[in-house]
Amino acid sequence: MNPFSAAQRNRVTMLDVARHAGVSKASVSRFIGDDRALLSDATALRIEQAINDLGYRPNQMARGLKRGRTRLIGMLVADIRNPYSIAVMHGVETACRQHGYSLVVCNTDRDDAQEARHLANLRAYNIEGLIVNTLGHHLEQLQQLQQELPLVLVDRKLASLHADLVGLDNPAAVHTAIEHLDHQGYRDLLLVSEPHDGTSSRLERSAAFQAEITRRPALRGQSLETGEALAHHLKNFLDTPGPGPKALFCANGVATLAATRALRELQCPLFEDIGLIGLDDLDWYPLVGSGITALAQPTAAIGASAFDCLLKRLQGDAAAPRVMDFPAQLIVRGSTVL
Repeated sequence: MNPFSAAQRNRVTMLDVARHAGVSKASVSRFIGDDRALLSDATALRIEQAINDLGYRPNQMARGLKRGRTRLIGMLVADIRNPYSIAVMHGVETACRQHGYSLVVCNTDRDDAQEARHLANLRAYNIEGLIVNTLGHHLEQLQQLQQELPLVLVDRKLASLHADLVGLDNPAAVHTAIEHLDHQGYRDLLLVSEPHDGTSSRLERSAAFQAEITRRPALRGQSLETGEALAHHLKNFLDTPGPGPKALFCANGVATLAATRALRELQCPLFEDIGLIGLDDLDWYPLVGSGITALAQPTAAIGASAFDCLLKRLQGDAAAPRVMDFPAQLIVRGSTVL
């Protein structure tokens, strides 16, 4: 058991270790750096024993700055409470850890001022690369950062920011959802989405929904955004005669939760009077009614691929920006069974 307190360990210097081991400071530096192989086994053993005796903890940040490397990757997210953001972030962090990097996560909470502060802080941390999942209202700051370090976008395109983009194949996912509902016999469809707010993925899903309805004359389609009046608008949709059985297509997990709550508020039997399919597959989907049919996003793969793109750029890849669109997986449950 090491008798040194945390405060005492913090006061121990590399020179103290060198004196205790009877070696040069340069040898200690090699031992805790990337040149340990240059030391003899006996010297390395003495240094290791001195480090254990003194409780020395090297300042990795200071060493990184001295070498021009911090092994820090930044990630800017719009809403850390969003299950999608959490899942992708986990994929990024896992990939970072596997390659010896650490992840610094900044949550903008959909606040422009907060986003500006985080961008300034990330620059001060000397991050080596940045992964962005936000609206990017501070485009000039992001463009300045991109001149200094590689940057990868997740899920959301940002105008005038030419960077690698990793996310879902939105048109294909919407096609899969509408194809499934059509095949199941639903004819009157309602897209429920969070407010678009300039978010490219939401706009793409809405546009793809309208395109699918247009090419299928047997279907009728409408769109609705979440908000305080959601239950009222859903009631109107349920009460209005249509061309056949009704179903909701919820454009992400947040919209799915909002729609499910609104249906419960209306005391609508789940899922007898209306079908429901949600993009994203969250842990609670199987627990509601007979289970909610989902389009699962490969969030772990999206996160890992975002880091992989960043790593390639860090290693000197200068190819044109690439787009990586992943397919969604249809998981059928009782909410779309007539």
